[in-house]
Amino acid sequence: MPNIVLFSGSSHHDLSQRVADRLGLELGKVITKKFSNQETCVEIGESVRGEDVYIIQSGCGEINDNLMELLIMINACKIASSSRVTAVIPCFPYARQDKKDKGFFDIAVDNLYAEPAVLQWIRENIPEWKNCIIVSISPVGGFALIHKERKKANEVDRMVLVGDVKDRVAILVDDMADTCGTICHAADKLISAGAIKVYAILTHGIFSGPAISRINSAPFEAVVVTNTIPQEEKMKQCPKIQVIDISMILAEAIRRTHNGESVSYLFSHVPL
Repeated sequence: MPNIVLFSGSSHHDLSQRVADRLGLELGKVITKKFSNQETCVEIGESVRGEDVYIIQSGCGEINDNLMELLIMINACKIASSSRVTAVIPCFPYARQDKKDKGFFDIAVDNLYAEPAVLQWIRENIPEWKNCIIVSISPVGGFALIHKERKKANEVDRMVLVGDVKDRVAILVDDMADTCGTICHAADKLISAGAIKVYAILTHGIFSGPAISRINSAPFEAVVVTNTIPQEEKMKQCPKIQVIDISMILAEAIRRTHNGESVSYLFSHVPL
């Protein structure tokens, strides 16, 4: 692919390398380091003049540092006369804040979806998928609903199951899981209501604090997340965690954006 440069930030080098491999590209040379006062320093190690630049940086790990690193990399590429700079952010930081606090973009933004890859995983890995019931933890759809009331962030006060899950395979779906109190409480509710198996499928697995111990103790067949956030260490601690690779979606989105094609195909298809 001519006139394209792909850089990786510090947050998730493995995912960036997978995307580069799918595109048949080498990751661009970049050095990130800290000054003695802990300010972030970024050095772009190759010319980007006239190039279409893509920077992959996920909102995980040291989120504030990684966000600042991304902004500095964007600025460095703009100063170096790149023709265009696109930030590829697999897990968008600060997205769990109240919607009214997010503001609005004044640049072009394409929101990518894990749904096609998730549906493919369900068909290939859950033998009883035709007898499953989708259970939504947030009020956004599904055939059953877990209604939750929070005392405060990361702490659920009350949870009510709406819908019949008896003798069904229940698949909990949510956008992210942090300390996992909600999904583990929901799994207990589903088993007590007669579900024969419970899976959880989450776009972003943050898994902070007591999350791993909670998952290990909960009645899940599997907790499935995408690799928008590195999961290697968490998988060593919890055999129930399984990962869906979304690098092919990101790679195809980059290819289509670079070539001026629509990315809407990715809303319903998994690239081969």
